[in-house]
Amino acid sequence: MRGKFLDALERTFKQHKITLAGQLTPLQSPAEFAALLRAAAHRDWVVYAKRPFAGPAQVLTYLSRYTHRIAIANSRLVAMADGRVTFRWRDYAHGHQSRTMTLEAHEFLRRFLLHVLPATFVRIRYFGLFANRHRAQLLKLCRSHLQCTATPQPAVGVGHLCQHCHRGTMRVVETLSPTQLSAWLPDPPAENSS
Repeated sequence: MRGKFLDALERTFKQHKITLAGQLTPLQSPAEFAALLRAAAHRDWVVYAKRPFAGPAQVLTYLSRYTHRIAIANSRLVAMADGRVTFRWRDYAHGHQSRTMTLEAHEFLRRFLLHVLPATFVRIRYFGLFANRHRAQLLKLCRSHLQCTATPQPAVGVGHLCQHCHRGTMRVVETLSPTQLSAWLPDPPAENSS
C-alpha cells in the first residue's frame, strides 16, 4: 500500500498535476518533494480497512456516526487552560490505547474547522418526498391525504437550555461561517524540522 501510494504520488508530481501552495510551497522543488517521499517511505503507515457492509441496516448505522455528531465530543476534552487544549484520542496504530494530546488553542480550532463543511455543502442530501425543491408542496399534499395538520414551528429566537447549569437559556447572538472564523484565527506556527 505504502509503495503504491508513494509511486502514484511521485508520478502525479512529475506530471505537474499537484498544486502545492501556502505552507507547502517549498515542496514544489523536486529535491524537497523527493525528500518528503523518502521520509514518508521510512514511517509506519496504518492502513484502515473494514469488511464490506452486511446490508442496509449496517450502512445506516455506519453513516449515522458521521452525519449526526460533531468532530470531537465534549467528553474527550480533558482541559482548557493557558491557551492550550488537552483532549483524549485513541491510538489505533499501537493497540487502540487511549492517549492525551495538548495543542495550542488556535491549532486545535484549525483542526476542528477542517471538519466544518463549506457554505452550500450539506452532510445529508434528501431526495423523494423530502427533496428541498418540492418539499413544502409534497408535505402539504401528504398531510391533506392523511387528514392531519402541520406541527407548529418553534418561534425564532427561542433559546436552548444551558448544558452546564441546566437552568439558563442560551440564545443565538451571531452565526459565524468557517471563513469568518479562519480569518480571525492566527496562522499556525511553522513546525520545526529539527
